[in-house]
Amino acid sequence: MGSVRAVLIDIDGVLTVSWQPLPGTVEALREIRGAGLAVALVTNTTSRTRASIAHTLADAGFPVSADDILTAPAVTAAHLAEHHPGARCALLNSGDIAEDLAGVTLVDEDRGGGEPPDVVVVGGAGPEFGYAALDRAFGHLQRGARLVAMHRNLYWRTDQGLRLDTGAFLAGLEKAARVEAEITGKPSPAFFEAALAHVGAGADEALMVGDDIESDVLAAQRAGVTGVLVRTGKYLPQTHRDASGTPDRVIDSFADLPALLRDLRGSAQQQL
Repeated sequence: MGSVRAVLIDIDGVLTVSWQPLPGTVEALREIRGAGLAVALVTNTTSRTRASIAHTLADAGFPVSADDILTAPAVTAAHLAEHHPGARCALLNSGDIAEDLAGVTLVDEDRGGGEPPDVVVVGGAGPEFGYAALDRAFGHLQRGARLVAMHRNLYWRTDQGLRLDTGAFLAGLEKAARVEAEITGKPSPAFFEAALAHVGAGADEALMVGDDIESDVLAAQRAGVTGVLVRTGKYLPQTHRDASGTPDRVIDSFADLPALLRDLRGSAQQQL
């Protein structure tokens, strides 16, 4: 399909909402895979492991396995191993992602005692993000712990509407403790580098499809990847208008992606 060899795809808000497939997305992904394109599902989701996500999507009919999925927790584990080897980490997250944090030394703060953590790792927001937990993280940062966050998303969409996410809490921690978080998931350049390596494609050979104009689309474009914004999930017209840049392409739904890829293939053939 033209010069496109790989498609990077956000999950929540693009393929599914509250893990239910959006209309036409299963068929679209099957068509894309049938065309021989490499696929990676790249997500800031921090409530489930790669294996759990793959199982849920496969049950819904999507042709995916755990090997197709790259999550913020998995990239975070690699980041900690490289930049904070052997660090004792306090994890603030909603959901059990320990399986994707292999090799990371997690401190059980509920048991108390022991040395304070070297790194505060912030994942996805949820009921766990209460005052006591945030204040405890603030205390660690004041004592010199580093701050690593899996993403800065302000909100995500569920079948109940938009819900507050990590970015709202992270901004407060950074300002109060006068530190800046190391971001490991989207929109960090390292995340897109990892995704491209995962599919074995260059930036100029890939598309990124997402519903978050800043973290998914414009961040991918800064990494040299063609960005495609979908008008599903967390998409809001005002956010689109107020964005820091312009998406390369905008489509109504992921279901429209195969047609876009055919158009790109036709344009590429005309240039030969």
